[in-house]
Amino acid sequence: MGLTTLEKESITEYRPWGYFTVLEEKESYKVKKLIVKPHQRLSLQLHYHRDEQWIVAKGKALLRCGELVQEHSEGECATILRGQLHRIENTSDEEVIIIEVQNGEYLGEDDIVRFEDDYSRAVI
Repeated sequence: MGLTTLEKESITEYRPWGYFTVLEEKESYKVKKLIVKPHQRLSLQLHYHRDEQWIVAKGKALLRCGELVQEHSEGECATILRGQLHRIENTSDEEVIIIEVQNGEYLGEDDIVRFEDDYSRAVI
């Protein structure tokens, strides 16, 4: 069986906080590698159509999942349910690498509702 286009090549998108690479994408799941630059953070956001699992692969990250804000080290993970506010923050001087696994009926990048954003992107 042949490989799909997404399996043949990774897709990288750059953001003010760092970048992410889509490692694999199928109908009901997507796997990303996120690189968060030192002293940067993603927007405080939620998704309506997907759940996410974050695994810290390198470094330490301050992860917000709902009202819980907790530092996670390499090998630790967090679960974000659809509709739950969440954020990744790198408070260190080194890059943080997060592996993100998304599951849901819709995995588009436009399923993001931002509540706070350090980079002046659309916020409700």
